[in-house]
Amino acid sequence: MKKIFAMLLLALLLLPLTQASFTKNDINHEMLLLPPTFSWRDINGIDYTTPIKDQSPAPTCEAYALCAALETKMQYQIQERYNPDLSDNHLYYYAGGTIEKGYVNLVDAANYLIQHGVPDEGCFPEPHRPMDYLFESLPGWENRTVKITEWGWVNHSVNAMKQALIEHGPLVICIHFWRDFFYYLGGVYKHHLGRPVAGHVVTIVGYDDSKNCWIVKNSWGTKWGEKGWFRMAYDADMIADWYGEGTGVMYVEGVYGNPKPDAPKVYITTPFYYHTYIYGIGIPTLLKKLPIQNAAARIIGPLTVQVTAENTNSVEFFIDDVSKHVDTEAPFCWGLRETRGLHTLTVKATNTHNISSLDILDFYVIY
Repeated sequence: MKKIFAMLLLALLLLPLTQASFTKNDINHEMLLLPPTFSWRDINGIDYTTPIKDQSPAPTCEAYALCAALETKMQYQIQERYNPDLSDNHLYYYAGGTIEKGYVNLVDAANYLIQHGVPDEGCFPEPHRPMDYLFESLPGWENRTVKITEWGWVNHSVNAMKQALIEHGPLVICIHFWRDFFYYLGGVYKHHLGRPVAGHVVTIVGYDDSKNCWIVKNSWGTKWGEKGWFRMAYDADMIADWYGEGTGVMYVEGVYGNPKPDAPKVYITTPFYYHTYIYGIGIPTLLKKLPIQNAAARIIGPLTVQVTAENTNSVEFFIDDVSKHVDTEAPFCWGLRETRGLHTLTVKATNTHNISSLDILDFYVIY
């Protein structure tokens, strides 16, 4: 990270001086060292951020924000875009978070990253459940983790945050927000009236002085905001110091471990959460107020389960922890036909070294 800051500083020092109406005492020395724009989405033309995720309906934002920062740092450190996918759920639950209390302590989660690290998503996938449940990461997850050596708080001044963003990587920030934030569609966000209605944790990845804003990664899916991203005004007054004076903006440093474990990547693509399938045809779920688990896929008629898998020799399909089918040839799929009610679909991908990864999805058979 310091290499980037040094390169930016050198470039700025080589720029020709221009006239300005400031006196010597008006000029902030730090400000001269910072470029007018910076983003981890564009480092010499390379986007080191990872795809937007969706935490709903669980209040797991602290873990999502930390993992987003780590994933970017992992790619930059290796100098390769390979879209690492860390287990946000593992970090959330193993660091002491629960759905019932509605959060994990951000300090506890950061310390967990120092002591234990976080494995890839295949060790503990996201089930999109609105309640607590028995959980356990796959055996051997300890060998698939990345850790950090330190974390710390950053001063809330714009220049201090800019410098930390360049030197340390994406920043994890605690924010409070207003009701209109739920309906944000784009532009630079700044609320003007009323009181905050909730708290959240997100990840700053850049800034733009021409718009006086931060570039921020959210974890509410790609249908929210600017395809999952938002721009927050420098003076939006959203940062929350829940952990004491001077807290609210966190950096993480010293990422190490096993960033590219020799493990399969597997994702269920059909069915998909928040979707309804009528004889194999999928549409976004509209009737969300029915007495059915909100994110669970709803199924009417037969359906072919489809998955995408990398580094995989076989995929085993389970319904409610009972093995139903093993497919050894890509594209991996299976014909689903289950009894009415709520079920859990688990897929287990295994590679030639007998290392496995999971994906999980709850679904409700209507007919």
